Amino acid sequence: MGDIDELADDRALLGRTSTAERVADILRTRIAEGFFPPGTRLSEDSIGGALGVSRNTLREAFRLLTHERLLVHRLNRGVFVRVLTVEDVTDIYRTRRLVECAVVHDLGQPPFAVDGLAAAVEEGERAARAADWKGVSTANIHFHRELVALAGSARTDELMRSVFAELRLAFHVVGDPRGLHEPYLVRNREILEALLVGERATAERLLARYLDDSRTRIVEVYAKAVDEPESPEPPEA
Repeated sequence: MGDIDELADDRALLGRTSTAERVADILRTRIAEGFFPPGTRLSEDSIGGALGVSRNTLREAFRLLTHERLLVHRLNRGVFVRVLTVEDVTDIYRTRRLVECAVVHDLGQPPFAVDGLAAAVEEGERAARAADWKGVSTANIHFHRELVALAGSARTDELMRSVFAELRLAFHVVGDPRGLHEPYLVRNREILEALLVGERATAERLLARYLDDSRTRIVEVYAKAVDEPESPEPPEA
């Protein structure tokens, strides 16, 4: 878990129009980055002080993120970053397959606007060359976010933003990010290259197989990770 003082650096992002939604954006990003790992208890005093926001604003942000399934409120214990179940992970992949494959299926006629996808592929390959496996994980999420953006739908982008943030909760529990993410660098490029030459059906088929294989792998390693004994007291932010 990161030092809570680091969170104070995000105060400038709030600007003069500080709202619970903006606080939620900051906390969502920090959760996705692993700054607040799954199981962490979130302290209202520490986080509110770091961001310079009121208790009521922070509680509303917590409520929003609880609705997104990133946080959970435990009676008489406080608010915690959610620890996903294996069933949660399976359902996330079910949602991803439905949405991402539908986006590719409905792309229409080429050429497709894949600059964002290409940038994400290159980002992942650079991170791999530097042995930055957390960076590879982030680039992989960027790839799928850019793929969803091809739909040109703000509603779909919003839906999948929450899904991808929730997925990162699973990634943070797994202890082998290289083994989890490295095999998909090549597959990301294969999907990109299929779209570059206008082979939408090929890209859809590659993506469906990719997501099925990824689901099988992450469920396997995640199930082993969450079976390990937990510490009696969760960390607090």
